[in-house]
Amino acid sequence: MSIERIVVVGSGGAGTKAAESLRTRGYDGSLTLVTADPHPPYARPPLSKVYLRGELELEKFLLALPDELDLRLSTTVAEIADREVVLDSGERLPFDRLLLATGSEPRRLPGAQLTGIHYLRNVDNSNAIREHARAAHRAVVIGAGFIGAEVAASLRQLGLEVTLVEGGRLPLEHVFGPEIGAFYRDLHVAEGVEVLTSARLDGFDGNGSVQAARLEDGRTLEAELVVVGIGVTPRTELAEAAGLEVEKGVLVSERLETSVPGIYAAGDIANAQHPFYGTRLRVEHWFWAANMGPIAAANMLGVDEPYDRIPYFYSDQYDTKMEYSGYAPEWDEVVLRGEPESRSFMAFWLQDDRVVAGMSVNVPDTTEPVEALIHGREPVDRARLADPETPLESL
Repeated sequence: MSIERIVVVGSGGAGTKAAESLRTRGYDGSLTLVTADPHPPYARPPLSKVYLRGELELEKFLLALPDELDLRLSTTVAEIADREVVLDSGERLPFDRLLLATGSEPRRLPGAQLTGIHYLRNVDNSNAIREHARAAHRAVVIGAGFIGAEVAASLRQLGLEVTLVEGGRLPLEHVFGPEIGAFYRDLHVAEGVEVLTSARLDGFDGNGSVQAARLEDGRTLEAELVVVGIGVTPRTELAEAAGLEVEKGVLVSERLETSVPGIYAAGDIANAQHPFYGTRLRVEHWFWAANMGPIAAANMLGVDEPYDRIPYFYSDQYDTKMEYSGYAPEWDEVVLRGEPESRSFMAFWLQDDRVVAGMSVNVPDTTEPVEALIHGREPVDRARLADPETPLESL
């Protein structure tokens, strides 16, 4: 079957990078990118960091677009039926190959309708938070995951009094464990943020606009600005309605094809079989999606190429740049290389004496050697791993 018409739904890293890669690989047929976003495709990591703080304009992180692309902005897909993408307008786009890269939706709090309560997913959300921050003095951030922690840092850098509310014992503990969770708690406290852990939200007070957040223990946190960052939900409704197999995301093979031949999925929604780990992974990070897109493009064109990248993500908070590689749903111990108090150190997650994940904070050029340790699956010497004078490559 010749491939003459490809439609991509979603303009995030996965969708846009896939469209670009299709042209790079020589595909010269019809190529349509459909997105509900009114803005040309852009990278999302700056939205909680430099863009939110007004240090970078949108034009500086727009994504490259391929030649001869039919870009449909502010366009919603109603359904997928009979090898066609049906738009809300009624227009039908036939396809030979389809990529779904619809991303995720922030989890929302019931009853949080007051002005001044924000969520962050797109550039318009970031604009609204930044504009509100100009007139605010006190902010409350609900949730100390990556989005919440980064937004709290940015608002503090903008000069607001910030309270970070986390339901768990420590920020990011569910990802990193107590050692690194304590580092991020102490980092925010040192920068002047009030960090409340094991704290549950009860609701908000205000007359039209938010004035305070109430906790279940009776505490009231005054605020003119609230940002909620309690996780996301993959946007799988379109895939489900089209009859694709969905379980904690859209189920795809190592080559990112769904249960319906010719339809692929990438990015936040893709629950992909991973050849290195021998299990399914669904990762909600920009670089994961951006690297998935070109692999989806290759396979749509008939190249047999599995997606086998080691998960990687980063987070910038204040003067710390963190990079993490690996997949560690469980581990036996964490080995530190350097002192967290210095804000320049590394951490390694070990299981059965093997490195399953590694993280650096303000230690550059470590991603490749960390991933080599993970790929090697060899037992490591803990003392040498912890020694900053021992080159990682020698392990």
